[in-house]
Amino acid sequence: MAWIYLLIAGLLEVVWAYSMKQSAGFTRLWPSVVTLITMGVSFGLLSISMKTLPLGTAYMVWTGIGAVGAFIVGVAFLHEHISPARIVAALLIVSGLVLMKLAPAH
Repeated sequence: MAWIYLLIAGLLEVVWAYSMKQSAGFTRLWPSVVTLITMGVSFGLLSISMKTLPLGTAYMVWTGIGAVGAFIVGVAFLHEHISPARIVAALLIVSGLVLMKLAPAH
């Protein structure tokens, strides 16, 4: 269950990052509300997952999902610049997540 909570927490990190961008510095009400709610739930689920997962693993996966997810959302919905270097950077983050998951915890 911890991995499911962590996955949802990471996806919610993408949602709050996007809604924070849409809030225009917390000057727009509803994107600001979405940001704060999804941020709280994301942190809460991360905390629950850390009851059983190692700190380094949980935090790295959470931030990795958020970073790569925000990159994808930025390119797909906000028309942010995409370049080979940015794609390689995202792939390196995903590679690190896979290695962290495959590595023994002890």
